[in-house]
Amino acid sequence: MSNPVYRFASVSGQGLQWLLRRNCSVTPAQLVWMYAGLCAVSLSIGLWFWQMGAPLVLGFAGIEILAVGVALWVYARHALDGERIVLQGQSLVVEKAVGGRLERTELDIRSLTVEPRYGEHSLIALSARGRVINVGRFVRPELRPALARELRTALRGS
Repeated sequence: MSNPVYRFASVSGQGLQWLLRRNCSVTPAQLVWMYAGLCAVSLSIGLWFWQMGAPLVLGFAGIEILAVGVALWVYARHALDGERIVLQGQSLVVEKAVGGRLERTELDIRSLTVEPRYGEHSLIALSARGRVINVGRFVRPELRPALARELRTALRGS
């Protein structure tokens, strides 16, 4: 029998790995450079108006820089969020990174079930021996059933 072709998983030396990440078009490093450029432009305009006798513009530029900075910080904090699922031997390891916090759970595949949480497009519930982990948060809802089928296929093959 041939090995199945996986759409979401990558085959590593010792097992299968699913990396499910947020779709971000800007990295945190690019965000810092963009913010620095925005700060330079806003402060330049504010200083020019201050020299022309309108000091309030510089204050509003400072408020703008602060508000945009807070929004970008919130975005950057979650830009690297994701889920990593590793099937290795008799265990399935699920690692969730959310807001810089890492949560790691190991499940025994001998008693593992893979089901939609509530409906067809809901999160995927991985449950084993009373522990339930929801995955698929970073996968489009219409692709979650395909991910669940792929997980089931991989579990049957091991």
